[in-house]
Amino acid sequence: MNRADLQLLSNTRMREAKILFAAREYSGAYYLAGYAVECALKACFAKAVRRYDFPEKGRADKVFVHDLPALLKLARANVELEAERKANPRFANCWDEVVKWSETSRYFVWTKDQAEVLLDAILRRKDGVMPWIKQRW
Repeated sequence: MNRADLQLLSNTRMREAKILFAAREYSGAYYLAGYAVECALKACFAKAVRRYDFPEKGRADKVFVHDLPALLKLARANVELEAERKANPRFANCWDEVVKWSETSRYFVWTKDQAEVLLDAILRRKDGVMPWIKQRW
């Protein structure tokens, strides 16, 4: 799997999350929306690994997690994110909502309101998490 694959997967999962939300399948929409962010952050990591470069020992292995803050750090985007959080309180609120997602989200029942809040935090054009990530992937 490469960066382009992860970008495609992220976009596909986000599209599927929107379809599930429209079909009133809020738990599936919630889970897939968070998974789309995970794939996007992994694409950022892939971008940080230059062609023909060999990542330091253990770094590549650590990307096989479902922990959004850990993936952000592995992608070396955490400093930029903190700067954006300080400069833009709306973005900070969006990120705070997105990091509530975890791999175990799939085991819970999510309401329409909860799914809508997560989707908005991810997709909001000006202050959303996904537009910010896509500038870096």
